[in-house]
Amino acid sequence: MIGVELRQLRYFVAVAEELNFGRAADRLLIAGPSLSQQIKALERDLGVRLFDRDRRSVALTPAGSDLLAHARALLEQADELRRRARRLAGSEPVRLGYVNWLPPRLSARTSAVAEVHLDAWVAPSHAQAARVADGSLDLAVCWVRDEDLERLGLKARLAGADRLYAVSRGTDSGEVAARDTAVLLDDDTTSWWSWNVFAEQLAGDTGAEAVRISDNGITGPAFFDHVRGSARPVVNCPKGQTTPLPPDLVQRPVAGPKVLWTWSLVWRRSEVRAPVLAVVDVLCDGVDGSGLHAPDVWLPEGDPYRT
Repeated sequence: MIGVELRQLRYFVAVAEELNFGRAADRLLIAGPSLSQQIKALERDLGVRLFDRDRRSVALTPAGSDLLAHARALLEQADELRRRARRLAGSEPVRLGYVNWLPPRLSARTSAVAEVHLDAWVAPSHAQAARVADGSLDLAVCWVRDEDLERLGLKARLAGADRLYAVSRGTDSGEVAARDTAVLLDDDTTSWWSWNVFAEQLAGDTGAEAVRISDNGITGPAFFDHVRGSARPVVNCPKGQTTPLPPDLVQRPVAGPKVLWTWSLVWRRSEVRAPVLAVVDVLCDGVDGSGLHAPDVWLPEGDPYRT
């Protein structure tokens, strides 16, 4: 299949499993139009139509259904190649640290190339990046800026992103403009340094109100108490993205602009070990981040993926 890339096959499998271009694009962290173009390019290279699609539905064509198994088999063969390379290298476990978010299906994706040891110490982004720099970890999933990478001698690739939302009292779940929200900044810079940097820039760029606190209430029950005492919806930190809301509070999308928090996979610039670099590839390949470049998206100054 001359011209067909493994990346395109991963895109094809994702759309086939989701049967929805929007959900597949979110899963792959790629812009919807880019995903559609890649699928059309794959169809052109293969000479068959893979999907029947209109504005309401997506369905596999008979050719798409037949080729899906072959695509999965090719991806599995690529994974087996990585497994063989790992055995030949006789690699030690790759040490991976994180904050609270990890790439989906991490174990299944990395098992083909390396044994990944997930570090038990869940620390803030700046601490995890520093641990990679000093050799305590091989990789970490964290939030970093260009200047952090330069100072610590690290490289980074996009691993994922969270769209932040606001939490407010009442029942209105409609969009709220960023300028009409509040962001919390905690005096405990040991725990919340990265969030404080992000939140201060968000307030400065959008006009959101910056509120100083000293009770570690960026997440958890104390955060909900701050929401109840605020006249504005309060932007939720990514550490609280999956926390269930109390019944008296509601989640509201932040728009004008959409506020995104990026997750980088970082490693040392001097890293040459094949298993470490292979884990980077399997976790970040296909995560092209084109959806981060929309005109209605906000990323802070210095974010590695800001254009």
